[in-house]
Amino acid sequence: MNLIDQTFSRLKEQGQTALIPFLTIGDPDVETSVRIIAELEAAGADIVELGVPYSDPLADGPVIQRASQRALKHQVNIAACMDAAVQARAAGVKLPFILFTYYNPVLQFGLDRFFDEVKRHDISGLIIPDLPVEESAELIRQAEAAEIHVIPLVAPTSKERIKSIVADAKGFVYCVSSLGVTGERSSFYEGVEEFIGQVREYTDTPVAIGFGISSREQAERFSRICDGVVVGSAIVRTIEDTIPLLQNADTRQDGLLQIRKFVSQLKA
Repeated sequence: MNLIDQTFSRLKEQGQTALIPFLTIGDPDVETSVRIIAELEAAGADIVELGVPYSDPLADGPVIQRASQRALKHQVNIAACMDAAVQARAAGVKLPFILFTYYNPVLQFGLDRFFDEVKRHDISGLIIPDLPVEESAELIRQAEAAEIHVIPLVAPTSKERIKSIVADAKGFVYCVSSLGVTGERSSFYEGVEEFIGQVREYTDTPVAIGFGISSREQAERFSRICDGVVVGSAIVRTIEDTIPLLQNADTRQDGLLQIRKFVSQLKA
């Protein structure tokens, strides 16, 4: 069984909601990203999204855009992000990994080679926000052959389109809580609860929600109606705030502990 499925099955038995943090690999450097992944696991994270830095991240707000720019200055690419997963495994991390990438890096890699590498690097799932369902058939075919889950993103839209997007969902359905790009928010799409209910009408796959969730109170709110909560920009901003600590050998552990503390509060 795919590690993502195992995780949601275990959490369901325990009556818990999955906490799914996102980080941009290579921000501030790949070695530090690997150490942060270990801290996320220690803080209670259940699944981790490994963000591939990209120069034109259409779905991402300014916080993640800045993180991508910092990582790209060090030439961090999709291969380096997959290598980070292997390094995290070597450090003892057992969480399922999801590679979050735009489609162009995958296309440049070549689908056959890409899925060989994804499987070899023990990555369980993919999120590709700029690949519409109408153009995803070949990628999904190869993903299923490699036993890799392609996680669909669905935003508030018509019932017909929701049904089309989630029809063959694997792993979980990523529901977008707000219209627009990622970023911390104090309010969400007005009909978000109804939207989650509509998604559940068309799939038995676990449902997670993301885009804008940044506090314990928000995570708790959505944990009542979802199987998972994704937190991205708030974690990436916390990493950004601690970069001066992370880049100094004498204070690196303090920076890592600050990140762990923030994520622990979300899980609690």
